[in-house]
Amino acid sequence: MNEPTEPTEPTESAERSDEILAELRALRQADAPTHGGHVLSYVYDSGLPELDELAAEAIRIMQPVNGLDPTTFPSVAALERDLVAFARRMLHGESSADGEVVGSVTSGGTESCLLAVKTARDVWRETHDTSVDSPRLLAPVTVHAAFHKAAHYFGLELDLVPVDAGGRVDTAELTSRFGDDVALVVVSAPSYPYATLDPVVDVAAAASVAGIACHVDACIGGWVLPWWGEELPAWDFAVPGVTSISADLHKFGYGPKGASVLLQRGRDRQRHQYFATKRWPGYPVVNPTMLGSKSAGALAAAWAITRRLGDGGFAELSASCRQSTDALVQLVGEIDGLRVVGSPVGPLFAVAADETAQPERRVDPHHLADRMRQLGWLLQQQPGLVQSNGVRLAHTTHLTITPVTESVLARLSVALVQAADDVRGVPAVDPAGLLGALPPVELDSGPLGSAEALGSAEAAGVLAGLGIGSAEDALPEQMAPLLALIEALPAPITERLLIELLARLVEPEVPSTG
Repeated sequence: MNEPTEPTEPTESAERSDEILAELRALRQADAPTHGGHVLSYVYDSGLPELDELAAEAIRIMQPVNGLDPTTFPSVAALERDLVAFARRMLHGESSADGEVVGSVTSGGTESCLLAVKTARDVWRETHDTSVDSPRLLAPVTVHAAFHKAAHYFGLELDLVPVDAGGRVDTAELTSRFGDDVALVVVSAPSYPYATLDPVVDVAAAASVAGIACHVDACIGGWVLPWWGEELPAWDFAVPGVTSISADLHKFGYGPKGASVLLQRGRDRQRHQYFATKRWPGYPVVNPTMLGSKSAGALAAAWAITRRLGDGGFAELSASCRQSTDALVQLVGEIDGLRVVGSPVGPLFAVAADETAQPERRVDPHHLADRMRQLGWLLQQQPGLVQSNGVRLAHTTHLTITPVTESVLARLSVALVQAADDVRGVPAVDPAGLLGALPPVELDSGPLGSAEALGSAEAAGVLAGLGIGSAEDALPEQMAPLLALIEALPAPITERLLIELLARLVEPEVPSTG
């Protein structure tokens, strides 16, 4: 990348700007394609170019605005008010009998989840014995990793309940862990790994009796399930006992990153979400979310798209997602050696090897994803997980379906069949050989030592031994071996290595002194 240069003369500024933008476009060439339906995770392509143009112009209009202070910029309050009103109606919060549903627009699903947990912790503290060191955050093991982060940040004990092979939690086992020290129970609509719709009605009812707050994480489903079909069981504010819901606008609301909505039942409860202070010599600070100064661009874009689509537009796009999802689920069910995990709900699902098939007929999902990448399609590989009860959840590959998938459904289907045929019978990667090949980093507790003792140099050495970690060669072409290692290594070691990998990707090069 070129080094910063001195400011140019006004007559040269346009040319220099063009050069800078050309450099930016060149950098983007290395990115996964964000449009066209070939990336089945991370991006949510409506397939409607006019929505992208609308969002871009909305961002441009609001570009100079600071979302910190809606009293100075009342447009921010107006946009947020409209979005919250739409989301509240969409999620049956207008007819709530247990307190008015109010909410905020956040910077994304993670912030919505963090604020839901922070709110629950603070409400719990007001009414419970504060001598308890850490209240519990209770959830199925399939709950999004954002809640791991929330528990870590806000000092809660994360209590994860095992699920069955299809990703479904047993309601009785979950509610049997209720206690006075539980600040929040979280269920998903649906879960990200397997698209399982958790038993919201039963869990919320039991939580209400126990006096425990219940959050529904609908970050991925919140803006698509309302139009998915009437056969779905209730999961939103129509369910008594649901105290808060997160729903991401930058997923199936088709807005740009990052925008999400967090709705809370009851004004007094929601006010615990805020931070306010006058205890410094500057201006009084009042923040409904974790950010202070923030862009209003994503807010404006999400508002514009929601206004443009309305219920009818969202219903039409949801129908497209459902048609493609149903077709792909049926296709996978017909592929010898492959299976869909559980009973997915919404426009996402995971695939795993069919263990009932003979080994020579099985299709390993990570080999499948690697082959699909070679064919021009990016699927998301998920490592297996051994739960606290000793039951292992199989390693899988995840697919998120968007409206644009309909336009490439035939080609995607052909690629899935071809990739499965190409890797059928190839055994899953055995991590034992990979572990033996790692460089001998002699620390205090074995070949890799402890995560605490694994410094940056040692971690970088392990990554280099795997052939990854540099800016030019961040990841191997075949991801199946890396995913096998991620599953096999102790979680603290894996997490330390992943931190090192991501940290070094953005570190500037050290100038040579030679």
